[in-house]
Amino acid sequence: MEKVKLGIIGFGRMGITHFSIINSHPDVLITSVADTSSLILSLLKKYKKRINFYADFRQLLANEDIDAILICTPPALNFEIIKLASEKGVHVFAEKPFTTNSILANELTKLFERKDLVNQVGYVNRFNDIFANVKECVDSGVIGKVIRFKSEMYSRTITKTEEGKTWRDSRGSGGGAIYEMASHAIDLVTFLVGKPDKVTGTSLTKIFSKNVEDAVCSTFLYKSGISGTINVNWSDESFRKPTNKIELFGTHGKILADQHSYKIYMKKALSEKNLREGWNTIYITDVFKPVPFYVRGNEFTSQLYHFIDCIKNKTTNKCTFRDGANTLEVIDELFFDYEQNGMF
Repeated sequence: MEKVKLGIIGFGRMGITHFSIINSHPDVLITSVADTSSLILSLLKKYKKRINFYADFRQLLANEDIDAILICTPPALNFEIIKLASEKGVHVFAEKPFTTNSILANELTKLFERKDLVNQVGYVNRFNDIFANVKECVDSGVIGKVIRFKSEMYSRTITKTEEGKTWRDSRGSGGGAIYEMASHAIDLVTFLVGKPDKVTGTSLTKIFSKNVEDAVCSTFLYKSGISGTINVNWSDESFRKPTNKIELFGTHGKILADQHSYKIYMKKALSEKNLREGWNTIYITDVFKPVPFYVRGNEFTSQLYHFIDCIKNKTTNKCTFRDGANTLEVIDELFFDYEQNGMF
C-alpha cells in the first residue's frame, strides 16, 4: 500500500480540523468528502479540485475506492455509516462517542474485530503526552495502589439559554454534556484505572439547555476497593478552553494532572524515575513528542497519524471501538442510575 486513500464524512469543526491534519500525512491521499451543507461543498469544490464531493455519505461509500474514512458527524448518525464501511472493508476512525447506543457499539466492535479492520474512536486524551506519562506512572506503580480518583472536565460550550433547536440540545442526536464532554472524562478513567463495576449517586443538572444536562457528577465504585468521582460542566464561563483534569491518590503518592502539566507527590524519593520526596512538577514541554503538523494540540495529530500507522503497519490500536463501547456502557449506567435514584 503506497498511500492510504481516505474519505471524510462530515465537514463541520472537527471535520475541518481532521482534514487539515491528515492532509499533512505523506502517506495519505484524501479522495473524497461528504457533507450535507451545499455551502461547504461549493467552497471545497472551488479550492480542492482533485477531491470528489458528495451530499450523501452513501454515494461516497458506493462510488469511491477508499481504504479508510474519518467520520465527524453527530454520533446518532454513525451506526449506519460505520456498518456500510465495514461491508466495503474500509477502516474507520470515528469521532467520540462513535454511537449513542452501547448495544449498537458492541455490535460494531464485534463486526470490525471479525473483519480485522482498523477501528478507532477519537478519545484524544489517550494521545496527550501528559496523560500518557500519567498512565505510565500508574501502570508502573509509582504512586502505589490507586485508592481514590477524581476526573473533571469544564468548558464554556453552552453559556446562554438553548431553545432545543440544535443537535447539542437533543440526547437522541448525541447532544448533552454527557455524550459531548463527560465521555472524555469517563474514557480517561477507563484508560488510567479501568471500567467501574458500579455507578452511583449520579446528578444531572440543566443550566442553560432545555432538553439535556449541562453538568453531571457521579461516583464510580470498583470491586478492588478503588472509588472515584467525575464532575463535568460545559457551562462554566471561567474556563476559556475545554480543560480535562485528573487526580489520583495512591498508597505511595498522588498525581494532579491536566493536558499541560502534572504534579506528583511522592512519600519517598524514587531515583530511577528522577522523583524526589514531596512535590515534583512535569510540564508538557518536558515530555512532549514532536509532531509534523500542529493543530489545537499534539494529541490531535498523534491520534490520526496513529490511525494511519495501524493501517499501514498492522499495529495495535490504542483506542478501539471496544474502548468506546466500554465508555458507552458506563454512560448507560449514568443515565439509568439518575433515572432510578437521582430524580426527585
